[in-house]
Amino acid sequence: MEPPCTDDLADDLQSISFNSTTTTATDINRSTSSSSETTWTTATHTSIPEPITNLSYSDIRFINRLGAGDIGSVYLSEIKRSSPSTSPVVFAAKVMDKRELASRNKQGREKTEKEILQMLDHPFLPTLYASVESPKWSCLLTEFCPGGDLHVLRQRQPGKRFPESTVRFYASEVVVALEYLHMLDIIYRDLKPENVLVRSDGHIMLTDFDLSLKSNITAATPAQIFTDDNPPLRPNHYPFDPPKLASSSSCIIPNCIVPSVSCFNPKRKKKKKSGSHHGPQFVAEPVDVRSMSFVGTHEYLAPEIVSGDGHGNAVDWWTLGIFIFELFYGVTPFRGVDNELTLANVVARALEFPKEPVVPAAAKDLISQLLVKDPVRRLGSTMGASAIKQHSFFDGVNWALLRCMTPPFVPPPFNIRDVVSDDVCFDDTPVEYY
Repeated sequence: MEPPCTDDLADDLQSISFNSTTTTATDINRSTSSSSETTWTTATHTSIPEPITNLSYSDIRFINRLGAGDIGSVYLSEIKRSSPSTSPVVFAAKVMDKRELASRNKQGREKTEKEILQMLDHPFLPTLYASVESPKWSCLLTEFCPGGDLHVLRQRQPGKRFPESTVRFYASEVVVALEYLHMLDIIYRDLKPENVLVRSDGHIMLTDFDLSLKSNITAATPAQIFTDDNPPLRPNHYPFDPPKLASSSSCIIPNCIVPSVSCFNPKRKKKKKSGSHHGPQFVAEPVDVRSMSFVGTHEYLAPEIVSGDGHGNAVDWWTLGIFIFELFYGVTPFRGVDNELTLANVVARALEFPKEPVVPAAAKDLISQLLVKDPVRRLGSTMGASAIKQHSFFDGVNWALLRCMTPPFVPPPFNIRDVVSDDVCFDDTPVEYY
């Protein structure tokens, strides 16, 4: 989606009134099947802004465009203050053109993202401070992250890769954020470094929820406690048939590429799972939210999405495996020369690890268990985040005190004056440190 004309946007937003929508808490381009822009998040101030009410366009200053995607553009924005001594409060404003959304039948994605943001109350997820509606535009005000995203941050590392301790830190916080979303019956479906932002304190924030699946279940999945005497049952009531080679196949890959052998039932020796545990395990994630949609980023799509056989929250654990692989190696494991070959690799090609750099065996084992092509056998498919937290790669992580851990990178203090001049408004040039 092309960003809205700034003159039209400015003229139109002058008549918009902002309605408060608060919660209880406060790319280098990659090929995508449904591109989605980054909603930049975090606070550059030490205190949480007060609820935003009765704002007009004259109260908001759009400073710089941070990015643009499939359904909107994101702007760095500032709430104007009457007192010069008051510190400015900045936000990320996601602006969407309602007419274009309607013409492309994507109003549902806008609605889903807004509904999800209204539900969130978690330190590693964004807060929706206000929403605005007009006949032409829809706008969401969320937090602004001065640290940018992990994709850009990785590009700045030696060898464009993160060390083990850094990967463990970011992966731990992503696991906890995904666990929270799953408890709300939400499947994220768009995990990638571009959507993991670095807050001012160095901790992460997941963003961009327009591709997420929000269940219509009225009651949350009841929490369960599993023990050695009461193990979890495999979710074998979901059919995962191999892709058919007939012309009516639901798989979008050309038939000449898909192997005749099922990729979901490979014949291999059973490998003893790492991270065995003793004692009761608390699991509060759904395993019964299902979708047939084809959404996400090609390099991160799970095999069950590609084959069109239906998917559940196990797709988020697949993307976690791709995410960890990319942070370690600087590349994704199944990328092909084009999107078609990438999807073929996802379904048919075995996972291979580059010889360089040297990655710890525990990390490789975790990635291997997350990138099991059969979603029923994938780590996290039955026990959710609880099983992943038990893996030896996360030994030493204090899950209850993640926010007390020292981040590997803390962005320099953000100064709005570095990107603002008296005559700057709606500058189409992205802020340099992104």
